[in-house]
This record gives sequence, structure tokens and C-alpha cells, in this order.
Amino acid sequence: MGRELDDVDRSILYLLQQNARETTAEEMADKVGVSASTIRNRIDKLEADGIIRGYHPEIDYEAANLPLQITFVISAPPSELQDYSAQIRGIQGVIDVREMLTGRRNIHVDVVGTSTKDITRITDAVHDIGVKIESSEMMRRRHVQPFNHFFLQGTEEMDARDTEHE
Repeated sequence: MGRELDDVDRSILYLLQQNARETTAEEMADKVGVSASTIRNRIDKLEADGIIRGYHPEIDYEAANLPLQITFVISAPPSELQDYSAQIRGIQGVIDVREMLTGRRNIHVDVVGTSTKDITRITDAVHDIGVKIESSEMMRRRHVQPFNHFFLQGTEEMDARDTEHE
């Protein structure tokens, strides 16, 4: 089970989600109302506790000449979910695999490619593993935003919190 986060932790997570690459500890400290060393110490603790697991670029695959972005919804036997997930992650072009907790359609796989030839190769590789693709959907656009439970303390942005359940 995770640990409770205070307002400073939530503010740090909020700011990192907005722009982790270009936000300094000093800038965060000014916004949060604590010292830069407190920010750095808190980030170290959030990383050590596994709350922050990494800093990853958000890639525009179309701009990187990978215009086809497909999500496959796959059915796999629940007892073999981890094994199939690992095999699928080994397929070139697979960028994200989500193992679902419930339901028959229990693996969601995002893939990218330059052509239908790439997508066909990936589809064939998935079938060769021995699982069934239930559906496939082409992505038009993805929108990512900070989770609104993480807020910037002392600002209007705190209003996004669900205060009824506190």
C-alpha cells in the first residue's frame, strides 16, 4: 500500500507532470512556498518510495515518421497474463502494454508503425504468441494532463480536488 501524500508532495507531483524537464527545484519552491532543498529532498523521497518511477519523454510518433498508432485489445488466459505480456513487449513496434485486472479482454497493447506492413507484422507476431486480438483501434490524438488529485497548494488549482470525500 502507498503512503499518504501531503500538500507539498501533491504540489511537486502536479508541477512535475506539467513539465518535469524544464521546472527547476527553485521554481517549484517559489510556487509551493518551501525551500529548494525541501523540494529536492521530497523528490528524492518520492523516487525512493517508488511514487515517481521515472521521467519519460512524450513522443509525437507521427512527427517521428510513425504515423500509424493502433491499440490492440487482446484476450489471454488470466493465469498466463504476465508471460504473454512479457512476450508482447518483446515485439518491435510495441510501445505500451497494459494488463487489465478483470474481464476477458485483459491486455491492451499500443503499437506504432510507418505502414500497414508494420502493423501486419506486429499483428502476426501477436497471433504467433498464441493470444487472440479481439479488436484494434487506430488512435487519432492523445491528450495527457496532470491527475487533478495532485494540485498546486495555495492556488485556485486546488479547487480541482474532490473535497466532498475528504
